[in-house]
Amino acid sequence: MTSAQHRVLVTLGMVACLAQAAWGQAPRTNAFNDPFVQVTSAIAACPVPEGPLYTEAEVRELAHVRSQHGGSCHRVGRCRLSNSYLYDAEIIPRVQRYVREEGRFDDTSVWVLGERRLVTLMGCVQSAEQALALEKAVELVDDVMGVINLLQVGTERSAARYPLAR
Repeated sequence: MTSAQHRVLVTLGMVACLAQAAWGQAPRTNAFNDPFVQVTSAIAACPVPEGPLYTEAEVRELAHVRSQHGGSCHRVGRCRLSNSYLYDAEIIPRVQRYVREEGRFDDTSVWVLGERRLVTLMGCVQSAEQALALEKAVELVDDVMGVINLLQVGTERSAARYPLAR
């Protein structure tokens, strides 16, 4: 990236923060770099999840808790890496690849979030059985400690079990 491109990105980020502040909202970012990706997109009307966004105050509050939770896995011998959050950047691309290649979930719209070796599934599926099958499939991905299934059948916004994008 050139220095001119970097300046443009920094300026755009500052403009976004100022716009949020002007609208009375504290700026929110994915300060912890939690991986969050859409893995399938067949259901166009599926409510889009917000993703992992935090205000500066929330980051300060969560930093200590995340440090404690992340390190405890290694301290007790359940993780080879020193912090369980370090796995997420590797896990989520593997989850994405597995779900796409598996084939059974091509008719869904699903987003995945990685946080401390836990994978959260959000989005829309065709049936409760398909939601359960997707949960079980993701549990098979190496290093996944657990799956939080917030999938919904259909596209009704009021049925979403996750925060929606603004």
